[in-house]
Amino acid sequence: MSPLIEINDPAIAGPDTILIDARAGKDTHDRYLAGHLKNAAYVDLDLDLAAHVTDASQGGRHPLPAIEDFAALLGRLGVTPSSHVVVYDDKAAAFGGARFWWMLKAIGHNNVQVLNGGLQAAKDAGIGLSTEEYTSTAVAPYPVPATYAGTVIIDEVAEAAHDSNHIVIDVRETPRYLGQTEPLDLIAGHIPGAFNLPYVTNLGADGKYLDADTLRKVYEDVIGNVAHDNIIVHCGSGVTACHTLLGMEYAGISGPQLYVGSWSEWSRRDLPVGTTER
Repeated sequence: MSPLIEINDPAIAGPDTILIDARAGKDTHDRYLAGHLKNAAYVDLDLDLAAHVTDASQGGRHPLPAIEDFAALLGRLGVTPSSHVVVYDDKAAAFGGARFWWMLKAIGHNNVQVLNGGLQAAKDAGIGLSTEEYTSTAVAPYPVPATYAGTVIIDEVAEAAHDSNHIVIDVRETPRYLGQTEPLDLIAGHIPGAFNLPYVTNLGADGKYLDADTLRKVYEDVIGNVAHDNIIVHCGSGVTACHTLLGMEYAGISGPQLYVGSWSEWSRRDLPVGTTER
């Protein structure tokens, strides 16, 4: 199954599809009520797809929620192991959309797709939006494994960044990577040895992912001959990195790992900081 689905695909409105609106930022619920796809349940990135942050130096600004909490959320949303889940956000999947997709994949649920282009694609297609809150039919908590698959910890990242058999990719904007600006974290710069490939590189002018062949060439120009499961992707807090992990999956590159803590964790650990292009 492709990780992406187009707005004109009838499966989006299928009787067995669970549609999720997963937004982030301020006033997310108000924005959801102002217009969302019909029958889309509301999920908040900060409240539902991340744990409460007590110390960003231990897991970053958006640490993964306890897997039992995610199981309970999925149950409230009506998601079962046989569900077809379609998720979107209002930022071309760069926030909650790709994060929700990645979390489902990380617990072994493969029947999940992200709406290519997000809410804007629906608007561009003239799809009428709903302003009524959708209430899911709850089921039992999802049967999750013991842990999320596909993650690495900070010590593994530090070692991989200087190992020619591995590659660490930072998907933040280049000015942040170079330490020229830092709007969110305490220190500007990047993990020494990490390559910069901003997540916006995944998108065309229409706000949708580039085609799979084009994306694969973009990634391979950076990855080279590194084995796919030796690729580590990160961002500021483990959210937009999922956008690139989705793009890689779409391009046929399966196996890269997510460093959830990302720069928000690294920059709070009194570790080396890079400010020049690798």
